[in-house]
Amino acid sequence: MQKFTIDATNKKPGRLATEIAVLLMGKYKADFAKNKIPDVQVEVTNADLLILDQKKLVAKTYATHSGYPGKLKLTSMQDVVDKKGAKEVLRRAVLGMLPKNKLRPEMIKRLTIKD
Repeated sequence: MQKFTIDATNKKPGRLATEIAVLLMGKYKADFAKNKIPDVQVEVTNADLLILDQKKLVAKTYATHSGYPGKLKLTSMQDVVDKKGAKEVLRRAVLGMLPKNKLRPEMIKRLTIKD
């Protein structure tokens, strides 16, 4: 198993999430295949030291829908940071960049984010 350690100090979540998503999908390998999960473990340290834009904290919203009419819930990035920390913002950014298929939950399990 290959293990990658990434330091998140003074990095923006989106730029860091692209690096992590490429590693989790295995796109850096010569034998890359979309239908296989590579044997990779990614660890991110110092997630609290991410650079979070003040405008984006207020403007960016995360949407969840229960499937029932009128049940759309919008939460701002500021609420997510207050409740779960900056590591949840990074996790959601990486999750959005992974392929939307059955392999996605297995890929995200191989990501560990530490404060």
